[in-house]
Amino acid sequence: MDADVIVVGLGAVGSAAAWQLARRGARVLGLDRFAPPHDRGSSHGLTRVTREAVGEGEAYVPLVRRSHAIWRELEGALAGELDGPLMARTGVLYIGPAGRDAAFVAQTRRVAERHGVPHEVLGAAAVRQRWPQFRMQDDEAAVFEPGAGVVFPERCVGAQLTLARRAGAVLRGDTPVQRLERTAAGLAVHTQAGVFHAPQLLLTAGAWLPGLLADAGIAWTAQLRVLRQTLHWLAPDDAARFAPAACPTFIWTRGHRYEDTFYGMPLLDGVPGVKVGTEQFEHDTEPGALQREVGDAETADLHTRLVQPRLAGLGGRAVKRAACLYTMAPDGRFRVDAPAAWPGLTLASACSGHGFKHSAALGEALAERLLHGRPALDLSPFAP
Repeated sequence: MDADVIVVGLGAVGSAAAWQLARRGARVLGLDRFAPPHDRGSSHGLTRVTREAVGEGEAYVPLVRRSHAIWRELEGALAGELDGPLMARTGVLYIGPAGRDAAFVAQTRRVAERHGVPHEVLGAAAVRQRWPQFRMQDDEAAVFEPGAGVVFPERCVGAQLTLARRAGAVLRGDTPVQRLERTAAGLAVHTQAGVFHAPQLLLTAGAWLPGLLADAGIAWTAQLRVLRQTLHWLAPDDAARFAPAACPTFIWTRGHRYEDTFYGMPLLDGVPGVKVGTEQFEHDTEPGALQREVGDAETADLHTRLVQPRLAGLGGRAVKRAACLYTMAPDGRFRVDAPAAWPGLTLASACSGHGFKHSAALGEALAERLLHGRPALDLSPFAP
């Protein structure tokens, strides 16, 4: 056997799991088709929103809280070696139609109330007075979570891979997996660099997972969609108005479609532009065919439809743009599975656009499950 556990895919969840497995004494082999941290999948973009009041569902609250603790542990373990913090508190402002946004802002408030997450409920006038750059309408309501903020994905992935190597993990980038095979002794992973064997395999390959399992007979993986999303850093008229001390991270919903929601972060990632983005769920893509260039028309559409009517002082000129991938399940939930037909195989996928803030704890829970059979955090809500 080449390892106790092979981890395929070393992005957000895979890097976390590789470190957590190795620090517990497992022999770990990690494989990735690129050289992580990289910008080819879902674990990049300089910043990601993190929040305890998770409007997507209460089952995620323990994951994000544990992830916050792990990011701080990582910062301590690598003190003096990191380029910056792994997490920053900016506060997160959630805005949506008053009285009828049960899908997100109202649910965010309910989660905050039920789990004791410090928060404020604000009307439009209060928001405009505190943060005049937000053109909030009188028919909108807001919730502010002061303890929320952002995590820095490339730093987080890199930190976990560094500690995984120090704990003895063997990590191989630029090693695409061609196929998986069941053997009498366990599982075999075929690559151009050779065939690797282990009794257990953790597949955290993100957008590449559906393709790797196309012929595996695991029904739910065929339901996953891979979607291209775009990120835009827009030049502000006055940088001071969008500094972290003057502007929180925000998520703003206006209609009932995903495309009517956009989000943004203050100026804290080293780019002289305010990062904003939206989501689209109409057009699928293939991970190997991702259109990585983001065009002027895409920036103009985002700015005209969503940004200009709602944010004062933020022009339509992009100083940086990027594209990333979502792997979506039909109901937007995570998926964690150990299919009976593939003994030793564990799948963790479909982070559905909101996975990074949970990834450190999910990697830890997967490591505990693989090595001890029972994780400290309950993963049953994410079973197919």
